[in-house]
Amino acid sequence: MDDAGVAVAEQGAQVVARVGAVLRALSARAGEPASTAEVAAATGLTRPTAHRLLAALAAEGLVDRDSGWVLGPEAYILGAVAADRYDITALAADAVRAVARATGESSFLSARRGDETVCLMREEGSFPLRSHVLYEGIRFPLGVASAGLAILAMLPEAEREAYLARADLVPDWGPGHGEGPLRQRLAAARSTGYVVNPGLIVEGSWGMAAAIFDAAGRPAWALSATGVEQRFGPDRQAQIGRVLLDQAHEVTRRLRAGAHRP
Repeated sequence: MDDAGVAVAEQGAQVVARVGAVLRALSARAGEPASTAEVAAATGLTRPTAHRLLAALAAEGLVDRDSGWVLGPEAYILGAVAADRYDITALAADAVRAVARATGESSFLSARRGDETVCLMREEGSFPLRSHVLYEGIRFPLGVASAGLAILAMLPEAEREAYLARADLVPDWGPGHGEGPLRQRLAAARSTGYVVNPGLIVEGSWGMAAAIFDAAGRPAWALSATGVEQRFGPDRQAQIGRVLLDQAHEVTRRLRAGAHRP
């Protein structure tokens, strides 16, 4: 390929990356319409570039415009087709409910997507005070929310170290996500099997999680529970951690029995 061909290929890859960023930004809003300016801010694109991409995606039915930009009908169809391979909510739904029932906290199922986790499912617990940090569709970098910490902790060492070398979480998430504190939480998770995230996203909102492994033995999903700090003292941490581990192990067993691949 000559230099002109390389340039065209690189330009095409950049467009695909930008389209992916736009679609992820809309999916993270859980159906809430977004303005062009909000999409631009979420993706780091200029407003004219974001508008051109949104208009092109709308022409293909991948986004729609009502009171703002939302994912369109073609995105739903693509997602429904992909769900046969990637969606484990049917296998994990009763585990999510079991965590909520046993702990009283809000319970979640999240999936790894590259260097992020995305929340797939939520079940409210019985305790009246709740954390609203997580909701279906929200994304966090690995190492930020409890689900991403649990998955990151259980990755093979080389893969985990490669991520830590390239990730800089402090500018967006604060000093509690620096390499030293992050490594301490990851080491604790590998020791106990579950992770504790002490109110580092929203003060007073704590989370815990345990990883779910795919048929190849890789951490690909996580079960988590979140709630107010007073509900996550040392004694309850052990109790919640055991519930999360038991339910995560049961989902892992089902996945291995069915050889489900992420």
